[in-house]
Amino acid sequence: MRSTAGTHPALGRLGVVVPARDEAAGITATLDALRAQTDRDFDLVVVDNGSSDGTGDLVREYAARHGLPRWRVVTEKQKGTGAAADTGMREAAAAGAALLARTDADCLPDPGWTAAVRRALALSELVAGRLVPRTDDLPVSRPRTAVLNGAVALAGAFGRVRPGNQDDGYLGPYMMSAGCNMAVTADLYLRAGGFPRTAIEDVHEDRALVNAVRRLTTRYATYDDVLVRGSTRRVAAWGLVRTLGWYADHRYRPAHVDIR
Repeated sequence: MRSTAGTHPALGRLGVVVPARDEAAGITATLDALRAQTDRDFDLVVVDNGSSDGTGDLVREYAARHGLPRWRVVTEKQKGTGAAADTGMREAAAAGAALLARTDADCLPDPGWTAAVRRALALSELVAGRLVPRTDDLPVSRPRTAVLNGAVALAGAFGRVRPGNQDDGYLGPYMMSAGCNMAVTADLYLRAGGFPRTAIEDVHEDRALVNAVRRLTTRYATYDDVLVRGSTRRVAAWGLVRTLGWYADHRYRPAHVDIR
C-alpha cells in the first residue's frame, strides 16, 4: 500500500462513475458523500441499470436541487454491474474525462477521495483504493469491523496466489481492486478493453479489468488514502463465510444476489 502524500495531482478532467440498480432507498447518502468532496471538480455519471424504483429520477432531482450541472444519469438496460460500469466509464471518457474513478451506490467515499484519486493517478495508471466497512447503515461492532477488515486482507492475499491469476503474460503481480473503489486513466481503460459487459453472477468485472491491465503495464498500485466505506449488507444477509465464497469465483451462489 502506498500514500499519495506530497504528490501533485494528475492533470485532466475527472469522471466519477456510479452504477446503480434499484438504489433509491440508499443512494442519497452516496450522493451526499460525493457532494462533500474537498475536490468537487469532477463529472458524475450515474448509470441507471434498469431500476424500477425511480433511482434515476431521484438522482436527476438531487442534481437539479443542488445546482450540479456536471452530474447526469445515463441508462443501461443490459443488467449487470460490468455492463453498467462499462457504459458509465465510456460515457465519461467520451465527454472528455482523461481520469476515471468508480464507486458504487451503496458506498461512501471519504471526503478526500477525489483529491486522493487525482494524486494517485499522477503515480499509477490503475489505482486500487482502501475499502473499509460502513457503520452507519447496518450495526457493526468494533470486533466485527476488525473481522471484516481482516477478510478483505485475506481476499487480497488469496488473489495473489490463486492459480487463475498466474500467467506468463502478466507483467506484474496480482492486485485486488474492488470495483467500488478504483480509478484508471481513460487511455488505459480503453486499451485494456474496459469492464467485461457481464452479469455479476458470471464474472467479477473488477478482477477481469485488473488482469487485462497486468498484460499492458506495471504502473498500478494500492493507495491507503484513496478511501471508501462499503456496505456490509451482503455479509449481513449471507454471513461472512458465504460472502467470501461469493467473491472467490462464486463458490457460494445465492438465489438472490441483489441485496437491498
